[in-house]
Order: sequence, then C-alpha cells, then structure tokens
Amino acid sequence: MKDFPRPGLSGQEFRRIGIWQTAFLGDAVLTLPLIQALKARFPAAELHLFVRAGVESLFSAQRELASVRPFAKRGAQKGVLAACRLGRELAREGFDLWISPHTSLRSALVAKSVGAGMRIGYSRPCWNHLAYTHLVDRRFDELHEVERLMQLALPLGLEPVAPAPRLDLPPEASARAGAVFAALPQGPVLGLHPGSTWPTKCWPEEYFADIARRALAAGAVVLLFAGPGEEALAARIATAAQSGDNTSGRLVNLAGQLDIPALAACLGRLDACLTNDSGPMHLAWVQDTPLVALFGPTVRQLGFFPRGRNSRVLEMSLDCRPCGLHGHKACPQKHHACMRDITPDRVWDVLKGMLGVQ
Repeated sequence: MKDFPRPGLSGQEFRRIGIWQTAFLGDAVLTLPLIQALKARFPAAELHLFVRAGVESLFSAQRELASVRPFAKRGAQKGVLAACRLGRELAREGFDLWISPHTSLRSALVAKSVGAGMRIGYSRPCWNHLAYTHLVDRRFDELHEVERLMQLALPLGLEPVAPAPRLDLPPEASARAGAVFAALPQGPVLGLHPGSTWPTKCWPEEYFADIARRALAAGAVVLLFAGPGEEALAARIATAAQSGDNTSGRLVNLAGQLDIPALAACLGRLDACLTNDSGPMHLAWVQDTPLVALFGPTVRQLGFFPRGRNSRVLEMSLDCRPCGLHGHKACPQKHHACMRDITPDRVWDVLKGMLGVQ
C-alpha cells in the first residue's frame, strides 16, 4: 500500500471526477456520502456519476453532480469489449480523477481505458492492481458499506468519516408523491414493499397481508409498493388484506404506478415503512423514514443494513445465515426459516410504536 497524504494536505485539485458505481440501486444510494465528501473537498470540480441503467433518474437532481450516466451492463453495453470501448470514449473527456467501488473485471477495464491521471479502487481482486494508480483495502469484515466506500477517499487526504447522506429528488417526483398523499384519508401511513430481486430475501406474502390487516384495523392507511414484475404479488396481498367495509379507501395499491424517484419521494413521507433487504429499504433509510427491515439470507455483518435511530433490522439467529451476499432463488436448506420464523407478531410490535397505534 502506498503512503497517502494526511487529511486536507493532498495539494491537488481536480477538474473532472468520475465515480463508477454500476451495482444495484441500494449500492448507488450508499455512495451518496462519498459523493458529498468529494464535492465538499473539491467544490470546483465536475462530478459525473455512472450507474446501472434504469436507476439514473433517481440522481438527476443531486446537487453535487454535473451528470448522471447509465451503463447498460445487461444490455447494449454488455461484455468486456463494450466496456473498453466506453472507456476509450470517456478518455476523450479528460477525466483527471476516477473512483470505482465496483470490483468487476469490466469495471477495471473501463477505469484503465479512461486513463485518468489518478484512479482509485480497492486492492482486491487482483486485476485491480493493473487498472488503478491507488489502491485501498476494502476491510469488508470490519466496516459498514458506507465506511468501506469512504476508504476510497483516503488517497485524496480526506478523513474516512461519512457525512450524513442526503438525497435530492426532482420536483416532479415530489409533486407525484404530494398528489398521492393529498388523496389519502386521515391516519398514520404505513408503506409496505414486499418484493426483492432475490426470492429468498422476501418475507412471506401472507405475513405482509397480516401486517396490512393489523394496520388497517388500528386506523392506519397502508400504501403498497411494488416494482415491475411484482404487480401480481401486490394484488394478492391487497386482496388478502382488505377484509371489510371499514378498510375501504385506506389501502392503496401503487404497484407499477411509480418510477424510482416518485417511489423514493413517497417513501420519504411515510410514518413507517416495512421492507425486505432491498433497494427501497435504502431509499427509505437515506431519508430517515422510520423503517423496519427484514433480513433473512443476509446479515447485518455484511455491512449493507440501514442504520440510525429510526431503523430497525429484524432477523433470526440461524447457523445457515448468511447463505450468500445477495441470497438465492430458493433456500439452500429448503426451509426458508430465516424469513418464515420472523413472525408478524414480532414485526407489528415494532411497527405499531412507529405508527403510534395500538
């Protein structure tokens, strides 16, 4: 490892900074403190964020950023040749600092091709040694992901202390959320997001329906969120949750009706939110929404949990956890006890306090 300059004494200014974070939505959200710290240290520099295609709209109003650019890693830009070609195109833009928390070979090839005078990445995997001018240890087993990301600022002389995150949403997203909430009846508002990219991260749908019924019976309003492909799941939960005339109009199924910025804006207005370990969990956390997050295949020790006084993680102590960094399509042990054994009673005990109901 190289000796890095002491905080505040790097002595170098930058004109154009690229931040490459093309992992999942939640990973991009967790990068916000690093982005804010970079802009505070280099206020005259342009910051350009590269993200997985489909999530770029979330950051379109982020005040630190000069641009947000999608990378179609599963589409037109799939493969190492496309990555190298993109890197060569970006080299013509004159980036003088490139920072990448992403550890794939493809990301390393982009970084090398960009040719910025200073390129910062993690010391693992091995190919990063060929792509970056400065390497830092990720310290995966020691730090939360936000602090791991802040390690990438060490070569710049910045303290690895994360500022409080802030998500800036576009006006149209806030307006959409305002319209949703203006139409709701009176009562505390609970948001439920029952989906996830990984099936084993999902709490049973009948449990979500149980929580919705309890919230409605207690006088709360329930907003049901779901992304593309999850509409049927949301519809089943909505049908199971509404058990009488007294719930009419107080459960609103918004599945498929919101883009990511509008979803974030709605999550930021909730009195309480219940999610699996998923992207929407991070969207709620970054706005300090009172949050209950359900962790099954994953554990807090992996470092991606929502933190802060308004966030609660509920999980079970099982020898088979964690079964992977992301989870699986099906439980390797065929029992899915990590999620099934988190009971609705336990979840409601926490949520009712957040909602201020009995």
